[in-house]
Amino acid sequence: MSTMEHKLTETAPTSTMTIRVTPETKAQLGRLAQATKRSRAFLAGEAVAHYVAREVAIVEGIKRGLNDINTGNLVPNDIAMEELSAVITDISASGRG
Repeated sequence: MSTMEHKLTETAPTSTMTIRVTPETKAQLGRLAQATKRSRAFLAGEAVAHYVAREVAIVEGIKRGLNDINTGNLVPNDIAMEELSAVITDISASGRG
């Protein structure tokens, strides 16, 4: 199961942390908690988990890109653009796009 697919449950092992949010964010979180019948802590934990998973994926992608640069695993821009244009043309011609 990927990190993004992982959902917190009220009974999952957790750790406590304190965060600071604006009064408006706290109020919105409270309204959302009421509407969804979830606790503010649960919703905040879900939000943090999704944010962290997304940011980790971005950082890992950047690291892979930097590694590609350092190892010379590159495609020249003109070739990449030709291949991209060909794919776009094929999709447009097939009626899928």
